[in-house]
Amino acid sequence: MADSSSNHNFSLAHKSQVLQLRARLIQSIRLFFISNSFLEVETPLRIPSPTPEEYIEAIPSGDWFLQTSPELCMKRLVDAGNGRIFQISKCFRASERGDKHLPEFTMLEWYVTGFDYQQLMEQCENLIFSVAKDLGFTEIIRQDKKINLTPPWERITLTEAFLKFAPLSLDEALAEDKFDEILIDYIEPQLGINRPAFVYDYPAQLAALAKLKDDNPSFSERFELYIGGLEIANGFSELTDAGEQRKRFEKVLKNRAQKKWARYAMPEKFLLSLETLPSCAGIALGIDRLVMIIADKNSIDEVVAFTPENL
Repeated sequence: MADSSSNHNFSLAHKSQVLQLRARLIQSIRLFFISNSFLEVETPLRIPSPTPEEYIEAIPSGDWFLQTSPELCMKRLVDAGNGRIFQISKCFRASERGDKHLPEFTMLEWYVTGFDYQQLMEQCENLIFSVAKDLGFTEIIRQDKKINLTPPWERITLTEAFLKFAPLSLDEALAEDKFDEILIDYIEPQLGINRPAFVYDYPAQLAALAKLKDDNPSFSERFELYIGGLEIANGFSELTDAGEQRKRFEKVLKNRAQKKWARYAMPEKFLLSLETLPSCAGIALGIDRLVMIIADKNSIDEVVAFTPENL
């Protein structure tokens, strides 16, 4: 009988094709950004305080933490005058494991000064379409369904998505504390089926770092991208009001304390940078999930060389 290491080496050999696809995809992403005058940056993986978020728990690293996202450091670089930046980096989140989640995963994040979330949606679709063409296709097969990647892609507000697909309205789902349940069970499986779909305009309480809409401050300038029913990216017009951001963080930290989650220090240097941060938009895109979509794989385990269980 073969030992476990032999079995895993056999598994690695069978991942060769998807790992080659993954490498070509990352190379194409870099080419897109470099050709569009972006600066590739690197920020520390180990930081004194992560972004305070109510539903994401960071992994401790000594007295500090492994980053859940490079967001705080990248915005400080934008504030320092770097107006078009991108990064492909490892991120870490505790207690995240499943067919679509790993505690260590690969994130693409980028920021553009002078952009709002509408312009960022357009740039995002141009990126993925450009990468797809570079890899030799303009449509993909996802669970036996053809998805056309040619822009323009579908755009639907979150309110409209609830009215179209869910048994409750958005307001009702929030009032009954059923937002995540309804979103996962009824809405996400319907999104991005024939072509990718941007869902936009999230309620203010669901956008901790996003700018609120000028004409309706109960909603934020936030969007998520879905392809084949799978959420791929999350982006928004950035909040640049340091006082408002501090209030939001204080509320999150209070809620985290009530759940007895890890205590984070207030990210003071980030808040200081917000006082002079120019108008900009940023987005985080899951590389592992994008490979899942393009390779038509149902589990994130199939698109990474090693999972935690195989180390």
